Amino acid sequence: MRLSRFAALTSSLLLAAGAALFGAGQASAAQADFGYVALGDSYSSGVGSGNYDSSSGDCKRTSRAYPALWAAAHAPQSFSFTACSGARTGDVTANQLAPLNAGTDLVSLTVGGNDAGFSDVMTTCVLQSETTCINRVNQAKAYVDSALPGQLDSVYNAVASRAPNAHVVILGYPRFYKLGGSCIAGLSEGKRSAIDGAADYLNAALAKRAANHGFTFASVTSAFTGHEICSGSEWLHSLNWTNIGESYHPTAAGQSGGYLPVFASAA
Repeated sequence: MRLSRFAALTSSLLLAAGAALFGAGQASAAQADFGYVALGDSYSSGVGSGNYDSSSGDCKRTSRAYPALWAAAHAPQSFSFTACSGARTGDVTANQLAPLNAGTDLVSLTVGGNDAGFSDVMTTCVLQSETTCINRVNQAKAYVDSALPGQLDSVYNAVASRAPNAHVVILGYPRFYKLGGSCIAGLSEGKRSAIDGAADYLNAALAKRAANHGFTFASVTSAFTGHEICSGSEWLHSLNWTNIGESYHPTAAGQSGGYLPVFASAA
């Protein structure tokens, strides 16, 4: 079974500490230096889970997001949280990579949904007909096939160049709806099915690009199964007319119960 870089580092520190107790030397300061950088879009910044850090402005980063929760539990020597709501691949490359360096050990990243038109897809499906919704979903899937791979490659190449020694974890997106679930109003079952299919399609593309770069892809689909919209135990916000920006984003429970354990297993 593969040990994560963090687990391997922890083991080496314990061994070194034990050796020091028996006079065989002591761990160097370099061994204790573990750096984690969290990149990405709103699914990493924590939109939907509240308690936003005012200093992060429109990026809406929060201590309830999975990167901050993981850092709080594992206490890395350094933690840089640059994920930002609304980020696309180009935004990550232009604005989020400064903390990366040869000493970075772990990187997490969610990106690609905004490039593929996530917000417009949901707006179209909420406001227009089922046929129009499905057509818009198909346009997004065509974009995932044509343009997104190159955009992901640009981000992944930049991450690998700046942090050549890092273990990079690419996290996917959940399905939004439990089909045949408890909802008696809202989107039609055909719209819900198309949206879920688009999430699967995007995740498959992310997994393929991650594998091509030697990165780890971590799917959250299973973690959110039984907690989709219409499940009766939702970890995702449905449409919220009073706070549109939080619609279709994980709740605090979705971050701690969905994204965090998946990332912890892959880190």
